[in-house]
Formats: sequence, C-alpha cells, structure tokens
Amino acid sequence: MKIPYYDFGKVNAPYFEEYASAFRRVLESGRYILGGEVAAFEREYAAYTGASHCIGVGNGLEALILILEGWKILGKLKAGDEVIVPANTYIASILAVSRAGLTPVPVEPEETSFNLDPERIEAAITGRTRAVMAVHLYGQCADMTRINAIARAHGLLVIEDGAQSHGARHNSLLSGNLGDAAGHSFYPGKNLGAIGDAGAVTTRDAELAEVIRALRNYGSERKYHNLYKGFNSRLDELQAALLRIRLKHLEEENAARRRVAVRYRNEIANPQVRLPQTAAGNTHVWHIFAVRTPHREALIAHLEKDGIGSQIHYPVPPHQQPAYREWGDRHYPLSERIHREVLSLPMSPVLTETEIDCVVESLNRFRAE
Repeated sequence: MKIPYYDFGKVNAPYFEEYASAFRRVLESGRYILGGEVAAFEREYAAYTGASHCIGVGNGLEALILILEGWKILGKLKAGDEVIVPANTYIASILAVSRAGLTPVPVEPEETSFNLDPERIEAAITGRTRAVMAVHLYGQCADMTRINAIARAHGLLVIEDGAQSHGARHNSLLSGNLGDAAGHSFYPGKNLGAIGDAGAVTTRDAELAEVIRALRNYGSERKYHNLYKGFNSRLDELQAALLRIRLKHLEEENAARRRVAVRYRNEIANPQVRLPQTAAGNTHVWHIFAVRTPHREALIAHLEKDGIGSQIHYPVPPHQQPAYREWGDRHYPLSERIHREVLSLPMSPVLTETEIDCVVESLNRFRAE
C-alpha cells in the first residue's frame, strides 16, 4: 500500500461537482476581480471566526504584511519598530515583519506545544517593541491568554499568524479572533485550502479593516483614487467561490483530522518517537502531526520502505537561512533541536482506517540501528 503524505486530489474529490458549478457561476458572472464571491466569502469567514471584518487577499504572507503596513498608516507602528516572533516557525512569519520595514525579534518556543513561549516574551521586550506575532503552529493555538495579558501590560499589538489553524480554538474562541488582527493562508494543503494561492485578514478593528481593503487594491478606496502606496493583493473571485464550499465542511474535516490524531496518539508506542501534545484549553485541528526523533533520517527511510510518505516541517530554522545571513552568529538551541528532530506523518481528513493501521504499525516497528 502506498500512503502519500497528503493526497490533494483525494481531499478535493468530494467537492468536484460543487467546484464545477462554482466555476461556471463565476465564469458566467463576468465579474472576476473583487466580485460577489469574494464579498460573500468575507462575510461567511468573518462570521465563522467571530471577527467583525474579513478582507480577502492574495496569500498568507501578504495578509501579514498588510496588517503591519495598515498599522504603520494608522500610526501604531513605524519603520524599525520591533516585533516579537517565534524562532520556530515557517520563514513567512518573519519575512512579513522584514518586508514591512520592521525588526523581527525571534523568541524560543515552548517545547511541549512548539508555540511561542510567553515566559520568554517578557525577557525579549525592549523600549522599541511594539507588537507580538503569535504563530499557531501545526494547528494548535499559542497560549493567547498569557500572550494577550503580557501585550496589554506593555501596550503591544497582537497579531495572529493563523495560516495553519483554521477552526482551532483557545478557550472556546476561534483562531482569527484571538488578537488585534490575524493573517490566514488558504494554500491548497491547508485545513481550509483553495486550489491556488489565497489569503485573508480578520480583525475586530473597523479602521484597520478599511485601510487594508484599500491597501490590497493599489491603495485605492475607489477606482483611480489612491489614498496609499498600496499593493495588488486581492483574493481571486474563483478561489473565493471554492473556499465558500470548503468552509461549509471545515468542522467536519477538522473532526476527521482529530480522529486520525487520536489513533496516532493512542496507538503509536515507540520509545524512539516522541508524540505531540495538546495544551489545556486548546482544540487542535492537526494541520500537521509532527513527531520528534533523534533518528529522523532513519525513520524517513523506514517509512519510505513501507510506502509511507512523510515531510519535514521545517528542516532549517529561519535564523539559519541565507535570507537572514546577518543572523549567522545567533543561536536558538531549542528551535534548532526541534528543526533537527521533527517529522510530519500522513495527516488529512481522508485517511482510511487501514491507512492509519499501516502508519501505526510501521512506527511501532521502527528501531534505529
């Protein structure tokens, strides 16, 4: 049996007929940029997350950049201000801060959740710190109760990177409605995935939402009238139509992912493999099921021999990437160890019980030589 890490075709197959109908609807509408489908998705996703506003944009990276640029326009940030970010994250989180002309300040994660450690945030705050970016890595919310409390005490803005956490909850509140603003990615492999690049911003701040709506469209509130030096970052009308379909099934798909995770966590028993944990008060959506092992390459080879796909999220931490060569003398030991040891097992809402059986059996049989 061949078990891919993620089967895009199989995940999307139940929606093919609805996709075809949506495509025809968009095609016949004659409105392909910022039309009715984008407006409808924005309303529906805002209502789902509990946020007051949703602004559809081109992708998740640009969602984060636009939030930061919006705050600069509103006078809440200025060039060079510091933004605390996780050291253990996909590089997009940090790139957004750099692209907005701000200074990223990486902070080590909690070892149990992989997310930003509130205890270390306090130590990283300086007189130039103006914001904290919490990344809900792998589908589990960061400890937003403590992060928000620290932010309030120091007068900091809080931005969520919710690229991997569609539908995740922290103390009953949904990802996307846990800070001052949130950036979302709808890349095809996400829990709420389009069939191309797509993203959104959610916020309760009407003033910020108004600025971002203009920024995403060349800085224009109406055609040929440009308030700001803006961007071209608009959610595509077709992708919005498809996302509306997937959004209706998001809770069901997340429940299916949790069923896979329950089996993995209950049935994988191998002293050489460390399983992920869920923090109290969180409802995990298992975008990624990442185990840890000091024998990662051997485990990859073992799984491949059994026909099981896996991926590394992520092999090289941002501070060791050539893009941030100016950080070459920095060390974040915990992040570096996590990046050396994590391996993502097959995870999707369409994994069969037989496929899960095979993954569990293979993991339990693994022994590093």
